[in-house]
Amino acid sequence: MPDNQLHIRISDYDYPLPDSRIAKYPLAERDTSKLLIYNKGDISHRTFSDLPGLIPEGELMVFNNTRVIQARLHFRKETGALIEVFLLEPCAPADYEQMFQTDRQCEWLCLVGNLKKWKSGILSRRFNAGTAAVTLTAERLGVKGNSHIVRFRWDNTDVHFADILDAAGELPIPPYLNRETEESDKTTYQTVYSKIKGSVAAPTAGLHFTPAVLQSLDERGVERAELTLHVGAGTFRPVKSEDISEHSMHTEYISVNRQILERLLAHSCKATAVGTTSVRTLESLYYIGCHILQHPGAETEDDLHVRQWEPYQTPGADASANAKQPSPEDAIRAVVDYLDRHAMEVLHASTQIIIAPGYEYKIVRRLITNFHQPKSTLLLLVSALVGERWHDIYDYALDNGFRFLSYGDSSLLIP
Repeated sequence: MPDNQLHIRISDYDYPLPDSRIAKYPLAERDTSKLLIYNKGDISHRTFSDLPGLIPEGELMVFNNTRVIQARLHFRKETGALIEVFLLEPCAPADYEQMFQTDRQCEWLCLVGNLKKWKSGILSRRFNAGTAAVTLTAERLGVKGNSHIVRFRWDNTDVHFADILDAAGELPIPPYLNRETEESDKTTYQTVYSKIKGSVAAPTAGLHFTPAVLQSLDERGVERAELTLHVGAGTFRPVKSEDISEHSMHTEYISVNRQILERLLAHSCKATAVGTTSVRTLESLYYIGCHILQHPGAETEDDLHVRQWEPYQTPGADASANAKQPSPEDAIRAVVDYLDRHAMEVLHASTQIIIAPGYEYKIVRRLITNFHQPKSTLLLLVSALVGERWHDIYDYALDNGFRFLSYGDSSLLIP
């Protein structure tokens, strides 16, 4: 809980969004979408394909390379009842890469649709994964919060869980699209640079990039780096409390390799973030570095997790009155040192960070992002970057025919 800063009313971050302005489908060509430009107070717009010319030569751009999995599994009971099992995060094994390579059984934390029809027993369905016939079963093992631990088993060891999802899963498009998933979403709801399976929602700012735009960035001398944050279903969780201090953020899992950390150091720990997920990862790296500096050589798992209100808490009574926060360079260098001590190439960590007005950005200096839902934590993140001018930005977008949310248009924000 913050000391006293984040008594923010979520109703102050509302705006009228007609359903007709929510993009239900993407444009045929990703980079023909509109791009709003907020540059130190001035607002204009271009086409997304113009983006490379708006990024300074030599800038470091950071992308989230997570890939959306087909996380919805449906089972039909003998009674005819349809049960939906929505995968949230892996439990056993807990590592995403290991999970998708399992060949007998695995356990996930899940949401269950039509739960009242699945009070007990084992669900089963038969299908083909490629040329292999598979019987998949699902069994509820327990409850964790509002979610359920579900064990999946299948009878063909030539088939991995990744194959199971590819064959039997359904891509989970955002609920506010108010339509069923279509075959085209399997392509359009993935970024062209997606690689690491694990998300249940796309990092949507990246949906506008095409190979041509990426090539133009390279030709301009812009450096590109990729990290991984697996987007959870909590990204769509509405803020139900009037005071933001009562809202609980979901945990997200991140992976960052040494090369990215070294490139951040080479760029004075300043970068342009593609999407809010990249923002949360980059800013979380700072606080992970601070943890490591506090406990050098004696780090625990807690030191690799960023708590929700951590950026807003004042130093404890035992801290020196003259103590200063570590610089971003010191924090990122500490993460590199941690990897060295443990002979690791990749940092695996987690974050619950909430970025809201009052937050001081440590690493991100420009943001490419879509237009977010009213009264959402993502709108708070934007406001933390541009202040009260978010009203002008969103008014401009509404007045100039911009399309909103996941399949909508985007913005380049330079505070």
